[in-house]
Amino acid sequence: MTADDFPRDPDARYLEDYPPGLSVQYGPIGVDEPAIIAFGRQFDPQPFHVDPQSAPALALGGVIASGWHTASLMMRLLVDHFLPRKAGLASPGIDELRWLAPVRPGDQLSLRIQVIDARPSRSKPDRGTVQTFNELMNQRGEIVMTVKAMTMMRSRAAGTTRREQG
Repeated sequence: MTADDFPRDPDARYLEDYPPGLSVQYGPIGVDEPAIIAFGRQFDPQPFHVDPQSAPALALGGVIASGWHTASLMMRLLVDHFLPRKAGLASPGIDELRWLAPVRPGDQLSLRIQVIDARPSRSKPDRGTVQTFNELMNQRGEIVMTVKAMTMMRSRAAGTTRREQG
């Protein structure tokens, strides 16, 4: 399924719109050397993220993006295209984060998301959780990062009730 095939616009999505097995892909989002260096300087100032002429960067063929920068690019795609805008609540966390290949200047990254599980909360019937498996890929189709993520969302019934009470 492509992003355009998603059953609803992000403003109208609720827990029920994320059935197990749903698979979508978004992107690309580009990354350039100035962004890699700026992120690295602010958050992860290791030589291979901030200095293209350092010995570690030269050994790697130039600067590479911090894994946290890579995760931030994935998050941008999630927020822009996948997560519900009104029904999203928060995330209780992620599991199994893996950085599998370096992200380099000029890379164009795309995100493939598969819904693994979606279930209502037993204790709070107005919401539930969606678990996804996310793969971030470069323009060559190489998977550069994977992560399992969980997101809490309102259910459609709760959203309808809130609007009617409004």
